[in-house]
Amino acid sequence: MDGAEEHAPDAHSAVRAHRLTPMRGRDPYEQHRVSTPLELLFDLTFTVAFGVGASQLAHMLAAGHVAAGITAFVFATFAICWAWINFTWFASAYDTDDWVFRLMTMVEMVGVLILALGLPAFYASIEHGHHVDNAVLVAGYVVMRIALVGQWLRAARQDPARRAAAMTYVTNVSLVQLGWIGTVFLRTSVPVTLGIWAVLIAIELTGPGLAERRCGGTPWHAHHIAERYSLLAIIALGEGVVGTVATLSATIGEQGWSADAVALAVAGTALTFGMWWVYFMVPAADVLHAHRERSFWFGYLHMPIFGAIVATGAGLDFAALTIQGHTALGPVGTVWAVVIPLGMYIALIYLLYALMLRSVDGLHLLLVVLTAAVLAATVVLAQVGVPMSVCLLVASLAPMVSVAGFEIIGHRHAAAAVEAAAGN
Repeated sequence: MDGAEEHAPDAHSAVRAHRLTPMRGRDPYEQHRVSTPLELLFDLTFTVAFGVGASQLAHMLAAGHVAAGITAFVFATFAICWAWINFTWFASAYDTDDWVFRLMTMVEMVGVLILALGLPAFYASIEHGHHVDNAVLVAGYVVMRIALVGQWLRAARQDPARRAAAMTYVTNVSLVQLGWIGTVFLRTSVPVTLGIWAVLIAIELTGPGLAERRCGGTPWHAHHIAERYSLLAIIALGEGVVGTVATLSATIGEQGWSADAVALAVAGTALTFGMWWVYFMVPAADVLHAHRERSFWFGYLHMPIFGAIVATGAGLDFAALTIQGHTALGPVGTVWAVVIPLGMYIALIYLLYALMLRSVDGLHLLLVVLTAAVLAATVVLAQVGVPMSVCLLVASLAPMVSVAGFEIIGHRHAAAAVEAAAGN
């Protein structure tokens, strides 16, 4: 009985109501800061958004609309990633986990789902080439940003020391959102509309720079941010799993269990696993902790990284359509659809490493050349008529080149680079 009474206060302290908590900013050096269950729930909506974006890309490639599909995918990827970035950096700095923060997060989740519902119409409008249909997509952003602006206004009021930074975010987000709403009513050609979009995107990207560098910044947490980005990378890699299952199902449906089916199962799984391993070669958390000013390279370069991951999954999904005979591009086009985004992904990881650590490693240059050789061999094999399953199996070796290099010797180079970065 005495033992129960002794532990009762500790047990009770773990249970609390989520009452209003002043939004004064989190400690950027808080120990053991990790993603919250709410953040993980929020991320699930991006599983849907990435899935819709990848599926639409695969079907447009299958129809032979390559340029339109890639164009739509690039802009859709920005919209998806930017929505996640807006929430994630705010939460890292100001997550109070009270009932207001939770409800505002739910509103943002609704906005993400609306955005995802608008992606098919957006892709179709790019494909048909008359005008851009972004009405539902923008509506999703309006819902998200009503909550986001409310959160920043709350931070501005309750954290006076960082009011300038918070109000910079409020101003930038609000004004640019008015611009996005204006594009809904445009009936200009697709190239003109997308040109206007590019201008609005550039303005979007300047907002955090002004707030963080010229207005005092916000107390985001380096290790928390690095973990959050790694979790979204894993969600994006889920498209590789989905594409593998789709390809395998198509093969089994056409041929039953066969050597091709086994090869595709191994190829898709190994490819996704290798990409996951390569991602964690960059010691981002330690570098961000030592050099907060490098956060912009880290945050923004991840958008094409996430896009390349999802596009590789879309390539595997496209392989399923090829097996079913629903594509105009054939097996060679399918191999290109996997090889191109895979190569971009690996190149971007090495670029991220170089920019974060301010170091160009000779070993990395060698590994990039060897990776390019593997990808080139994959394309050559496809061109000479080698079965697509074998080609994809060869492609899955590309990330393993970097994995082997890192595990044999590269980890020592990374450790030395991190030590040097910490001392600068």
